[in-house]
Amino acid sequence: MNLPFEDKMKGMLMKHLLDLEGKLNADILCYNGDITPSLVQIFKKMIEELKTAAGESGIKHDALSVILTTPGGDIGAVERIVDVMRHHYAVVNFIIPDIAMSAGTILALSGDDIYMSYTSALGPIDPQTTNAKGEYVPIRGYLDKVREFVKKSNDNTLTNAEFIMLRELDLAKISQYEKICDLATDLLKRWLSNYKFKTWSKMENGVETITKKMKEERAAAIAEKLGDNSLWLTHGRYINIQRLTELGLKIKDYGNEPWGKDVEEYYQMMNSYHNSINPNIPWSLHTRAFII
Repeated sequence: MNLPFEDKMKGMLMKHLLDLEGKLNADILCYNGDITPSLVQIFKKMIEELKTAAGESGIKHDALSVILTTPGGDIGAVERIVDVMRHHYAVVNFIIPDIAMSAGTILALSGDDIYMSYTSALGPIDPQTTNAKGEYVPIRGYLDKVREFVKKSNDNTLTNAEFIMLRELDLAKISQYEKICDLATDLLKRWLSNYKFKTWSKMENGVETITKKMKEERAAAIAEKLGDNSLWLTHGRYINIQRLTELGLKIKDYGNEPWGKDVEEYYQMMNSYHNSINPNIPWSLHTRAFII
């Protein structure tokens, strides 16, 4: 049974969301939480319900705006979620009011446009895997340490303790980790080329025509930099609009948009609702057809 406070909060959130949909001319999906394999079917169900609700109400949009906050998660789930969104929408944009890290960065970079504020951040694209405790841990740290041990072995400077650790490593897992890193790079190359760079037709000098190969090369360079642990030093490094622009990405500052304050108000209200009504649920999701 819903409490009067909960009903009031839901009503206010729905009003804010519908106002935003009108200003953005897009359906809106707001998600805050980890990206896990189980999320794929939830996204599928929510988007299908959203499209059904749109058909019944007569409100039809070709674009989806995802208000995303996530510490990251499973890169395989990211690929499947993008497939779901692109099946239903010609245009998918991302709005990052806070952070979208690791796999969340890869998800955001699948968008046609990315909107951030001056305090928002993406992160290094260091894919994650689960450890024995089921916790997500970054992969590149393992690979960097293996390369360090191999180099030391070649230089005859490997200590006995390091030799023991190297000997106990699961080579099959190391190979799997390398393939996951390759997948992250491949996804960014494909998505940036096809979506983010799709309207990029001229170089900054306005003369040279952009080819598909040039788009792929720019995308590969961005992926390499975002995956460079020596550049970011830590998996949790926050990368703001300025740094992303220096990498060759054009990010839009939603603070300059007429709807920027509406996003901030809606996002704060959504967080308040979740913390008050569903504090024990580790994620929140809101569309015109669903809220949790």
